[in-house]
Amino acid sequence: MPKLTTLLLLLAAGEASAQAFTPAEVARWQQQAQRVTIVRDTWGVPHITGKTDADAVFGLLYTQCEDDFARVEDNYLTALGRQAEVAGEAALYQDLRQRLFLDSARAVGIYQRSPRWMKDLLHAFADGTNYYLATHPTVRPRLLRRFQPWLPLLFSEGSIGGNISVVPVERLKAFYSQQKSGAW
Repeated sequence: MPKLTTLLLLLAAGEASAQAFTPAEVARWQQQAQRVTIVRDTWGVPHITGKTDADAVFGLLYTQCEDDFARVEDNYLTALGRQAEVAGEAALYQDLRQRLFLDSARAVGIYQRSPRWMKDLLHAFADGTNYYLATHPTVRPRLLRRFQPWLPLLFSEGSIGGNISVVPVERLKAFYSQQKSGAW
């Protein structure tokens, strides 16, 4: 367990030291925001238009963050297998289960091999989320202070991940704790 604690501390330190947004980034996001129109109807549902698909994605993520940034961040903490960094040791084996299921390095590789049009959409996702954070300094992320363009690739079904809740966390804990809990 000491190795695991050290790993978690190193991951947290790396995230805490993430760069602040540069003036050039914020200026670029402001220009993109000028190409987006967000109109909320009577029920608060956002209707988003943009000059390009990427502009619409930028606006979509911005409005999702306006509506519930905590949930947006929580979804990515789960997909990354990083809930234990904010929820503590109790979430460690849920994170392990998630990391056995999804590999963020694979998502980065898919991003790197993506065609330009897809990268434009993925950057718009990250930029819309990061612009929201840059324009709402009172919003305090629990962990993710900068969203990366490859993050949406962690979701195989679009906006939700696969259902791995049927994999028993107790058995993972027993296996990695060198305890016997019966056959797999």
